[in-house]
Amino acid sequence: MASPHRDGELRRTFPALPARPTAEAEGAGFAETWWGEAWLTALEEGALDAARLARGRGYAERGHVDAITVTPGLVLAYVQGSRPRPYRVQVRVRTLGDAEWARFLDAAADRPGHIAALLDKEMPQTLADCGVPLLPGPGDLEPHCSCPDRGHPCKHAAALCYQTARLLDADPFVLLLLRGRGERELLDALSRLSAARAARAAGDRRPDDLPGVRATEALAPRMLPPLPAPLPPPPHPEQPPAYPAAPGGPDPFALDQLATDAAARAHALLTTGRDPVGGLTLWQDAVRLAAARPGSGLTAATRALYASLAAATGRTPNELARAVAAWRQGGLAGLAVLEEPWDPPAGRFDRARPLLLAADLPAFRPHRNRLTHPGGRLQLRLGRDGLWYAYESEPGREDWWPRGTPDLDPVGALTALATPAGL
Repeated sequence: MASPHRDGELRRTFPALPARPTAEAEGAGFAETWWGEAWLTALEEGALDAARLARGRGYAERGHVDAITVTPGLVLAYVQGSRPRPYRVQVRVRTLGDAEWARFLDAAADRPGHIAALLDKEMPQTLADCGVPLLPGPGDLEPHCSCPDRGHPCKHAAALCYQTARLLDADPFVLLLLRGRGERELLDALSRLSAARAARAAGDRRPDDLPGVRATEALAPRMLPPLPAPLPPPPHPEQPPAYPAAPGGPDPFALDQLATDAAARAHALLTTGRDPVGGLTLWQDAVRLAAARPGSGLTAATRALYASLAAATGRTPNELARAVAAWRQGGLAGLAVLEEPWDPPAGRFDRARPLLLAADLPAFRPHRNRLTHPGGRLQLRLGRDGLWYAYESEPGREDWWPRGTPDLDPVGALTALATPAGL
């Protein structure tokens, strides 16, 4: 069935219904629902001439009824008869009063299933039997036709009534509109009524007493048992489990290193309350992790680690390797010596050159915190921690790399590199 054109909330116009197939027309009753059948029962029991009804049904089955307009109390359509000009046909029914609508709404709201059925285009039998005359009875349909036939009803009015039954089959709200109210108005009223009933029911229910204690009991001083003593920390960090290698997965050796480092930091935090590396920058922490990699050679795995850490910190692998050497030489202080030249105060730095000369070493050239061998391959750097750090470079290249062990004595810092005579 084509969708109706809504002229307004209280006016619906339905396109002309198609003719019924012959096999269907010769089958069961004209209407398909019990409320559609009730409409036709009111028509047929109030008719004065069964022959006119039969001819009207034939008109309806052959599609002689044009578009149907439904408004409160009225069904209107043009019906094509035996003459070229169609006849104007009306069927009137009584609309319900406010008191009757109130009873209907109360009955509909009593059961949630009633509202759900209406929304599904169904008319519950119990709702129709609520004491409000929704469905017409014999004699309640008042037909009017512009044809000269004065039968009650004429075949044109009968045809309109039969087609109206098909509209009622598809949408029971058509029946409610005939009785005076539109679909949206009814649904809004039912929604408000249901909400009001739910609110009243909620207000009538006494809330359950909540379990609790008296305030004096809750606030009374109580002696709580002492907390149990904390478990003693383990003597050393545990070793992490072995991580198997997986195709396309992370390096298990790198995972093991990170897990071992995390366990060591957690152990230090547990035993001392301080994270030894919590204040490091991203670069410093990357250098620390790379320096913790065991082994002295740059294996394939080590090169991959250096490349990854260097990329993460915006440095080159060569810069990272030099920084690792400085970290292994003196930790965070050694890294600062590599990267942060400074101007030491008079004292230890000024006394270093005479000490070197006394050890039969040549006169080192001073610059800021650095003393450089005149041959250009050795250098001493004074750290802020008061230690001397030795560096080596190929002569003339200024490519300084940390070497040896820091020492309070500048001569001692050079001893591990070569004998004074060889210098």
